[in-house]
Amino acid sequence: MVDAGSGGAADPELSDLGRQQALRAAGFLRDHEIHHVVSSTMLRAHQTAIPTADMLGLEIERIDDLKESDHASNVYVPLEEMSPNDPDTAHYFDADSLEDHVFSEGIEAFQERVQRGFEHVIATNKGRRVAVFCHGMVIAVYLKTIMGLDDVFAMRADYCGLTRVQASSTGVRSVRSFNETHHVSDLIEW
Repeated sequence: MVDAGSGGAADPELSDLGRQQALRAAGFLRDHEIHHVVSSTMLRAHQTAIPTADMLGLEIERIDDLKESDHASNVYVPLEEMSPNDPDTAHYFDADSLEDHVFSEGIEAFQERVQRGFEHVIATNKGRRVAVFCHGMVIAVYLKTIMGLDDVFAMRADYCGLTRVQASSTGVRSVRSFNETHHVSDLIEW
């Protein structure tokens, strides 16, 4: 757990494990003809994007609309450390209060923000392959929108898991893969 105190949102740096995973993601993406790199404005997503951008000689475009649902929280607790017995994370396990606590702006506003962020990436990168470094709930909400799912918690992306979405100029968005982790399989804490 990382406590931001009264300073605002908990936005920790990557752990040593996170840095290793970011390097592996960069190595995997090396041969995928990436034309542009995007990250959320949150520190952990930006730091994950740096090895890929550096390897490819690209700048990172930071997009605020792709920040995580917990961006306004004073406490950051990694998913694997959450517990129904911890007062900082118990709300994640309570269906009645989940939306109010996980989505401080409300789930509909969060979904609209995420959709707007990805549509910006698509509109400004026609015909290009883009690596977007964001967050698990951002990915889940975007895929929920594309696939028409009811439950945003039905999918969970691992750290540095790769999801491929193809966007056509006709407006069709196709999920090509979800949560590819072979490049970090030995670094995932199960």
